[in-house]
Amino acid sequence: METPINKALDSIDLQILDILQRQANISNAELGRRVNLSPPATHARIKRLETEGYIQKQVAILDQQKLGFDLLCYIFISTDIHQAGQLEILENNLEAMPEVLECHCLTGEYDYLLKVANKNRQGLEEFIRKLNKLGISRIQTSLALREIKHSTILPILIP
Repeated sequence: METPINKALDSIDLQILDILQRQANISNAELGRRVNLSPPATHARIKRLETEGYIQKQVAILDQQKLGFDLLCYIFISTDIHQAGQLEILENNLEAMPEVLECHCLTGEYDYLLKVANKNRQGLEEFIRKLNKLGISRIQTSLALREIKHSTILPILIP
């Protein structure tokens, strides 16, 4: 059975997306060579993929440790807030915090999972104090000792 993504994207689109998520700074000429398209046709496909929302943005991924962010934490939080308006305010506040790299709304024991980067324990303590001001009822923090794998690559070409 064909999935909706397969109806909207052909194999060349998928190849382009796979290459771009691995090497966003590739030239249209080189990308076109790899997928057997001319540079203008490649450019047109990339623009269409951006317009349709398949490509959200292209960024540089920085080395956290070289920049002094030695404390990577995963913070589970619970809240007693249940009104939609107040939850929206909470989520907007979480989204605006520069230390928060990721924020996920969860099912289960906790309401949210945050991936947080701090330079040191003092930075983490200050961040937790900011969380406490938001009406968080429960916080559990786990420190990452080392990173085994970090990827932003989706397995789109795996059958």
